[in-house]
Amino acid sequence: MEWLTGIRKAINYMEEHLEDDISAQDVADQVFTSSFFFQKGFSVMTGYGLSEYIRNRRLYLAAVDLQKTDEKIIDIAYRYRYETPESFTKAFSRFHGVSPTQVREGAPVKPFLPLKIEITIHGGNKMDYKIKTMAGFTVIGFAREFDGETAYIEIPKFWDEIRERYANNVWKGNAPANAIEKAIVDNNIGEYGVCVDDVGCGSFRYIVAGIYKGGEVPEGLTVYELPDFDWAIFDCYGPNPKALQDVNTKIFKEWMPGNPDFEFPGRVNIEWYGDEDPSSPDYHSAIWIPVKKK
Repeated sequence: MEWLTGIRKAINYMEEHLEDDISAQDVADQVFTSSFFFQKGFSVMTGYGLSEYIRNRRLYLAAVDLQKTDEKIIDIAYRYRYETPESFTKAFSRFHGVSPTQVREGAPVKPFLPLKIEITIHGGNKMDYKIKTMAGFTVIGFAREFDGETAYIEIPKFWDEIRERYANNVWKGNAPANAIEKAIVDNNIGEYGVCVDDVGCGSFRYIVAGIYKGGEVPEGLTVYELPDFDWAIFDCYGPNPKALQDVNTKIFKEWMPGNPDFEFPGRVNIEWYGDEDPSSPDYHSAIWIPVKKK
């Protein structure tokens, strides 16, 4: 169960370094995987974002210190990586529902103990996928950086922004009115969503993309080259974004942990979108995960 073992190791590492300045990349490095894939897996398996887990553990330990010691609040704030007493008090009060001073006076706190990862065997579950070998190719599209912990909420908003600002005219079948609209049509931008783990610090790039056919790359668009890969392709059926997000969760929670057949070498994964109405109950989309046979 390599995935589960990695999460356990990561939790132990975080527990040992809660007073240190650690990042999502530092944690992922301990289990020899990319920050992008590890953060996704950690969130799916535990229900917490990586930064959220570290923050909650620090705030709980800070409360314990307030209860059991006479240390100054400012010293406890600095120990758990808060730059000012004000930022510590704000975060502490939001998490515990009471201020540090009230805890020192005896108010109850919200417990947040270290996670324990247990293996659960689900009988009869099977995820259908196909393996497709593809030569490297280049995509073109609109790129933006996202935090791994809020991406499920923010990426659909990004699509809405692209639609309203750039694409509504041509996605409705009208002739392009400018260079960007021409690039959208020529390269079918919007067919893919490409997640690229090349930012670090818990963030990644997301590109609303199409296959680059050559020609002008207008200002505001970017190109990205994908290497040769074997891809595990998971079909999704149902309204988006929920159907695609649900399958993505199942991949990281049920298919990746302890997979006996594949390793996951890439720092990228792809969403494919069909041409139909994405709100349709039969809408077809897909998730592509790069894999390497063990």
